[in-house]
Amino acid sequence: MTTPRTAPPTRLIATDLDGTLLCSGGTVSERTAAALAAAEAAGIQVVFVTGRPPRWMQQVSAHIGGHGVAICSNGGAVVDVRRGALLESFPLSAEDALAVVGRLRARLPGTAFAFEYPAGFAREPGYEVRMWGQDENHPIGPAEELLGPGGPVRGLFKLLAKHPDLDPDKLLGQAREAAGELAEITRSAPIPLLEISAPGVTKASTLARWCAGRGIDRSEVVAFGDMPNDLEMLAWAGTAYAVANAHPQVLAAVPLHTVSNEQDGVAAVLEEILRHRGE
Repeated sequence: MTTPRTAPPTRLIATDLDGTLLCSGGTVSERTAAALAAAEAAGIQVVFVTGRPPRWMQQVSAHIGGHGVAICSNGGAVVDVRRGALLESFPLSAEDALAVVGRLRARLPGTAFAFEYPAGFAREPGYEVRMWGQDENHPIGPAEELLGPGGPVRGLFKLLAKHPDLDPDKLLGQAREAAGELAEITRSAPIPLLEISAPGVTKASTLARWCAGRGIDRSEVVAFGDMPNDLEMLAWAGTAYAVANAHPQVLAAVPLHTVSNEQDGVAAVLEEILRHRGE
């Protein structure tokens, strides 16, 4: 692991959560918590940029920094986590979402869909829920009813598409071919699960907007990630690190690597950045 000494001073840390900042089980280690607090104390903003929906952010709210804001749903939502307030969103239209559903059903039979939106979560009957929030009450029905004029889904942050058995990377490639320009399609889970956003909406696009509003240049941003949904952000940031446990595509695309999330890879780089500041 190396930190480029010729890079401009770091003003903002942009980090993915699951598989990157967080340990297994979604926890923040003591070392990482201390590094985040030290960065904030030194005047470096830390922004969590995650595929998680807003409803899964309270678990990390204690570590979110003075601004209290996170970029969620792969850039689809900007949320004040402490106040539980949606500050900005970039939704996928119902028309485009239904068009994507139709194309993926035709190309990838057996795919089931779910929906993240400001009021919560909804899913088709064939979409099995195995993660956080599985016991919550939520609307269940076909996509056409959930997204239709009388349906509950409004302001769709992210469309989820799950296939029963395809290889995750093959699923991603085929889905992108099928959907074309209708949406951004990526993945971050180890299972065949796709994450679909409005055209042009990625972690990078919303992070760039956040930084521009605060006069922060991309050269002053250090980003961390581990999965394909991080690639645009890692390419945009002036300095980017892949954790050692990252997807092979991410490790190949990002020259700088740090140790794994279980070994506090983000904290290791933050500590080095702060040491260089003190020299």
